[in-house]
Amino acid sequence: MWRARWKGNVSPTVRWRKSSYSGEESNCVEVGRAPGVVSVRDSKAPRSATLAFTPRHWSTFLGSLTRSETGRPA
Repeated sequence: MWRARWKGNVSPTVRWRKSSYSGEESNCVEVGRAPGVVSVRDSKAPRSATLAFTPRHWSTFLGSLTRSETGRPA
């Protein structure tokens, strides 16, 4: 089970990245990394709250998505 927490402000050292599959009009999220944390935010509202994961929990979350797409059990 992965866990996440909401944060109001994220360190200015976070480097945000939006998927290359996202268009300008798409509803997208951006992922930002900083030491010890992976943050997710709404690309249309970058000053709103972010969802923060530990790197281990982020990896678990992404792995569950990959297994889901390939039909393998989680």
